[in-house]
Amino acid sequence: MSKTIQGRIKSTLRQFLDSEASGGLILIAVAVLAIVVANSPAADVYFHALHVYLGPLSLQHWINDALMSVFFLLVGLEIKREMLDGQLSSWSRRILPGAAAAGGMVLPALIYIGFNLSDTSTLRGWAIATATDIAFALGVLSLLGDRVPPR
Repeated sequence: MSKTIQGRIKSTLRQFLDSEASGGLILIAVAVLAIVVANSPAADVYFHALHVYLGPLSLQHWINDALMSVFFLLVGLEIKREMLDGQLSSWSRRILPGAAAAGGMVLPALIYIGFNLSDTSTLRGWAIATATDIAFALGVLSLLGDRVPPR
């Protein structure tokens, strides 16, 4: 491959990664890929890979216990910063986002419970529907960029 083609690829990749929308695009692409693979003949390999051990923990534990903890720590720190110095610094500015956040937690949980009410063994999974919405909401907000008001 010539140096000019390599330079163009690097430049395009750099522009993509520097863009605010790149995180949202990657999140959506990986989510769609995971859904496709999990429902394909390769599903056994996909689910088996979650139980492969990397050091003392399985890949699933690394994702659930390490990466998700860091993600929610960063989200919490960002919310705290907004409450102290940003758009959520007064109670009047917190009411609407707070109500939306509460609804964003309660509504998915209620929908999940509604679908799983007949099977008590699956009722314990209600928190999954509640927790994953934060990542996708942030992904959608990053895709919308400047079209979303700061509040």
